[in-house]
Amino acid sequence: MIHDVIVVGSGAVGASIAFELASRGLSVCRVGETARRHSASRAAGAMNGCFGEVTRSLLASEHGRLKLAMDIHAKGLWAQWSERLTRASGNTAGLLSACGTHVILNSAGMADIDSVNYAAIEQALRDYQTFYTPVAPGELDWVRANDLVRPMQALLIPDENAIDAHLLLDKLDAALLGCGGEIIDGNARRVLSEGWSATGVALEDGRHLPARHVVVAAGVHSLDLLDGLEEIQRHIPPLFAGYGVSILLRLRPGQKSPQTVIRTPNRAFACGLHCVPRGDDLLYIGATNILAEQPRRHAQVSDVQFLLDCAVDQLNLDLHDAAIVDIQVGNRPIAADGFPLIGACDYDGLWLVTGTYRDGLHQSPLLASWIADRIEGLDHSLDLSCFTPLRAPLAGLPRDETVAETVRQMFATGYEYRWNIKPYWMPLLDQGMSENYTRLITSLHPRHTPPPELVAFSWLYRSMYERLARYYEAWS
Repeated sequence: MIHDVIVVGSGAVGASIAFELASRGLSVCRVGETARRHSASRAAGAMNGCFGEVTRSLLASEHGRLKLAMDIHAKGLWAQWSERLTRASGNTAGLLSACGTHVILNSAGMADIDSVNYAAIEQALRDYQTFYTPVAPGELDWVRANDLVRPMQALLIPDENAIDAHLLLDKLDAALLGCGGEIIDGNARRVLSEGWSATGVALEDGRHLPARHVVVAAGVHSLDLLDGLEEIQRHIPPLFAGYGVSILLRLRPGQKSPQTVIRTPNRAFACGLHCVPRGDDLLYIGATNILAEQPRRHAQVSDVQFLLDCAVDQLNLDLHDAAIVDIQVGNRPIAADGFPLIGACDYDGLWLVTGTYRDGLHQSPLLASWIADRIEGLDHSLDLSCFTPLRAPLAGLPRDETVAETVRQMFATGYEYRWNIKPYWMPLLDQGMSENYTRLITSLHPRHTPPPELVAFSWLYRSMYERLARYYEAWS
């Protein structure tokens, strides 16, 4: 059988695209392990929020502001999307696990990161005329932090919620099957092509599946499927794994769970400390974000210890006697310029949707409708042409500001670890780190500059530096 579309990837993005296409009457086969081990979607807190993710850096570039516009657009789709999934899957369980988001500014981080990003969140809420309520720290019922890192300010965004990521993935599987789609519980090895047309995929078990269109939405592994298509592969921003750890806790009997998401502003290259209720006595704690040379399968002791210490200290001291139900590991796909890869790939019938970093699950209904419209030759209200996969590096922060932001984020990590550095050391550390990062960026390319997290980790890992250098050379 020649399918209309093969979708490679079983995370929230791939599964949503497959369901959307099948719901429009196309013959769809989705390829990817349904267990979704080590996928970003399964380990996600699944916060359906966009303003809580705002940072100064995001708002500083045209492409960052477009990402925010995508998040806002996606937020408006979730109510209808949830109804569609319920009808198609036959599963009537509600997706919402939390209603509302409290953003807290505490003293655990660094003023140049936490306070600035908290102010950016408030400014964005005002700019987009989105209702929010300032909250006195003493009115945060559930938060009982260590006094050394107690909240100083807080606000409530009532229409930024969270969903149960595991339930969402189960519903997407059932909804696709309910629309007549097919699921292959196995992995693809590479995209097949003839001339300049994609013709299907080769599976790891040796089978070949033909199709008129192939959508690759396999997260951090997406570009591995383009081996053999070197003409385009070297002109696509390479993907890096943002390894993250999250933990599911069972609260002790009698201990109440928060009703809202509780989070800090984004800090230290991650999405801020956050907790998300998952039922009466389950609590999701997240999340770390560490760029790795390869996707990771297991959590490191240091990351688990750090996350638990932060949760107990900054959120609720009573968590010290909660039970650990599960330690989850996910790998977020981060493109070399920090922006998503969305659209056609020069080969007829070949589409790529990845590089969504922390936004993939939240944006999945939007990305599904956008790709489905493109495959059917329809217009879409959002112009995402700047995120085409074959592109020169998109500009983010200016080079000198990238260096400064990298240093700030590294310092913020130290403050959250409660380092105790004497004041006279700070200018020396600042100067030394700034000089190191400036030399690294200058040696990579005279014009192209990676985002701060890739600067920091490319200094640590030579393989990341070399992958960036090869990509920059392809566009020189």
